[in-house]
Amino acid sequence: MLETILHSQPIDEKYIQVEYTDTVLLEKKKIKVKDIGIKTCELSHFFFEYATGFQIPTAYVKKDDKTILKFVNHKPFSFTVKILNRADKRIAKIFGLKEHSELKLPVFEFHYGEGKDTLISESHLISFDLCNQEDMKIILRISSKVNAVLKSFFERRNEILSQLSCTFGKFEEKICLSGDFSPFGLKVYPKEENKKWFDPEKMNTPAEIKKYTDFLHNIVSPK
Repeated sequence: MLETILHSQPIDEKYIQVEYTDTVLLEKKKIKVKDIGIKTCELSHFFFEYATGFQIPTAYVKKDDKTILKFVNHKPFSFTVKILNRADKRIAKIFGLKEHSELKLPVFEFHYGEGKDTLISESHLISFDLCNQEDMKIILRISSKVNAVLKSFFERRNEILSQLSCTFGKFEEKICLSGDFSPFGLKVYPKEENKKWFDPEKMNTPAEIKKYTDFLHNIVSPK
């Protein structure tokens, strides 16, 4: 998980800034990964702009600096939606599938809190007043569209979008996509062998995280 710094805007409270650092929290330890803040900022800037082009509502406003994005001052939901297009280790074990095999339809999971055991149900979210049913319908609808748009984007570049994590917020009573598009939320696999790629499920060192981050960054960088 990438460490970010939130900056409020005293002149205009309608906006906030999010700064992406080079600090990564990995298994309760903080490590430094060179330029991951800059590259995550560029990845997020690219995909927020891309999503906006498909009329997906976002809290994103613009890129303010090489590591800073500007957002409307939204109220974030405290959970994450994880979208799986391929079977992860848990799903593969439960349903007797081969890990990374393609799913007929995407699976939408809800995650709350930090650590390994964060999976919860839609009922948990509603029961604990983390989200109401109407907002949940909108969040799932937006999540589905984001997944379809990005899945198509990567397919055209001969890549496979295996997993995607989305966070949401509310601004002026409207739900919008927020958060970021970091190497920890985007799990992409090449269709053909690529020596520049590293398996995002196995990132444990700064060098491994940097290699996968560079792989993603190269996809969106002008050639």
